[in-house]
This record gives sequence, C-alpha cells and structure tokens, in this order.
Amino acid sequence: MALVDRPLSRPGAQTSYPLDLTDPHPLAAPDAFWRQVARFAIIGIFLIMFGAFLDLARLLLLPVVSAAVVGVMLGPLARLAARARVPGWLFATATVLLLIGLLQALTVMVSAPLIDWAGRLPEFTGLMKEKLQAFERGFAALRALQDSLSRFGAGSAGAGIDLASFGQAALGFLTPALGEVMLFFATLFFVLLDRDDLRRGLILMFKDQDDRLRVIRILNDIERNLSRYIGTVTVINFAVGLITAAGAWVLGFSNPALLGAAAFVANYIPYVGPAVMLVVLLAVGVVSFSSLAYAGLAPLLYLGLTTTEGHFVTPNIVGRRLTLNPLAVFLSLAFWTWLWGPVGAFLSVPLLIFGLVIANHLVFEEEGELPA
Repeated sequence: MALVDRPLSRPGAQTSYPLDLTDPHPLAAPDAFWRQVARFAIIGIFLIMFGAFLDLARLLLLPVVSAAVVGVMLGPLARLAARARVPGWLFATATVLLLIGLLQALTVMVSAPLIDWAGRLPEFTGLMKEKLQAFERGFAALRALQDSLSRFGAGSAGAGIDLASFGQAALGFLTPALGEVMLFFATLFFVLLDRDDLRRGLILMFKDQDDRLRVIRILNDIERNLSRYIGTVTVINFAVGLITAAGAWVLGFSNPALLGAAAFVANYIPYVGPAVMLVVLLAVGVVSFSSLAYAGLAPLLYLGLTTTEGHFVTPNIVGRRLTLNPLAVFLSLAFWTWLWGPVGAFLSVPLLIFGLVIANHLVFEEEGELPA
C-alpha cells in the first residue's frame, strides 16, 4: 500500500492523516458533487425555457417545423426529380400545388356530409335518445347531477356552460388558421427549392472533417428513415382506409367512402386517431341502424383491424430499420399533442425519429464507413 503524508503547512499545525492513493473507491470531493448538481440544474432550466419557447412561438414554429419535416420526407422525390433534370422551382411549385389540391379535395369531401349532418342534428338527437332507452337507468344519475349543476348555475353568475363558445373554441383548436396554412406552404416551397443549399450550409457550419462526415451521416439517415417511415405508413393507412370503406359498404353505411377517407387520415396519428374513428363509427352506426348490437359491429371490426395493424403489421415493417419503442412513441405523442395539438400529434413520430437518429450517431459508437 503506497502511503503519502501531507507536509505541514506551518509549525504547530495538526498532523494530517495518510492518504491511500491505491483506494479504488475514493470519496468524491464536495466541490465535484455540487458542480455536477449545477450542470443538471442548468440543463433542467434550459429544457423548461425551451419548452416555454416552443409554446409561446407556436404560431410561427408549428407551420415552419411541419414544412421542414414534410420537406425532408419528400427528399427522395426531389432527388429523383433532379436526376431527371426537372428544375427545382418546377418541382417545388408542382408539389405545393398538389398538396393544396389534396387539401381542398379533402375539405370538400368532408364538409358536405358535415353540413348535412348539422342540418339533421335535431333528428339525430331524437334517434339517439330513442336508441339509448336501454341505458335509461344508467343515465338517470347523470341527469340528476346535471339538474343539480344547472340549478346551482342559475343562482351563481357565470356558472352556466355556453355551448356556442365551447363549440367555437373546439373548432378553433381543430382548424388551423389561414395564416399558418399560408406560412406552411410558403416555407415548404422554399425548403424544396433551396434543399441542396440548406444541406450544404448545414454541413459547412462545422470546420472539422470528422464533424462534417458525422453531419452527412445524420442527414442521410434522417431522410432515409423518415421517407421510409412515411411511405410505408401511407401504404398501410391506404389499406386500412380501403378495408374500412369496404366494410362500411358491406354493413350498409350511407357514406362508406367518407368513412374510409377518415380512417386513412386518422391512422397517421397513433392511438388518438383510431380512438376518434371508433367513436365516429359508433355514433354513425347508432344513428343509421335500429339495433345497438349491429351498430357496434363496425367499431368492433375496426378495433380488430387497427390492433392487428398497429401491433403486428407496422412494427414488423417499419421496425426493421429503426426500432420505435412503444413507450417512447406514446410519450412523444402525449408531449407534442399537449404542446401543439393535433398537428403536434402528427409530428410526434417524425420528431421522435429525428431524435433517435441523432442520438444513435452522437451517443453510440459509429461504424467507420464513409457516407454515400
């Protein structure tokens, strides 16, 4: 055992105890401990301030980030267009016009049935009340509670519920503002137009050659994984929408094409989209059919379809290249939905892929291969 004695600093000082330099578990110095605590505190403060920034700048960041993500998804198509000598401005313009046309077609397809259902709302209310007579006892307690709250609200100013205000707030939450839509398409146009310049500028921000190679690998992997994910999910969602429309037509629903399109769009949002679609199928089934058991058949079949797709089909196809942990997907969905609403729910998985690719290159060891 090697022992070292501290020399006396001055005459009369206390003799120091010997230090064992071969001790494999020395006691951590208090200064080092508090420095580590300070680092964690600074990181926590940064994350809190960054989250507040994302919330406060939502009107600007949401369309810009959405356009950037969609632009990365369309990267392989832009590369194919460049190889075919299609001008960048022509590809960007055609892509934006195509997306605007798809959005307009979807709006027209959805708005007509919604206007019709809104006009028949009193009829639907009477039908729902008639169909739910079997649950009269269960709803009696809820009605009693509602009457009590109504009497309390009549005697207290401001305690009543304004359904018109609630509906307006819900519509404002679900419908993006016109300015955000215009900002999204404008940003997407310039992202597609200046794609190569943006990529080159990001790479040249780093001086070291190894750092530049690492950035190239990260950008290539993000584009490859994100494009593969959105392409595969689009094909799977199209199959889900087609099966849903066919099932709705077989069961006798009045507008199976609309239900299929809704299932196609809803399946882009994990967990939340299929849950909303279940409620829609149940409500339409209760209104359309006389039997509650027959009305519940479509939601039951749709639940089996989405369960099979979500737990077996999509993980086996998408997860071959980039494994997505279900807990990570759920937490990402919860966070971005809470922060940015329905659009954040759509962006949750792509942003999770961004984070996983960057973490794989910066945290884990990389292979010594040059990027393609």
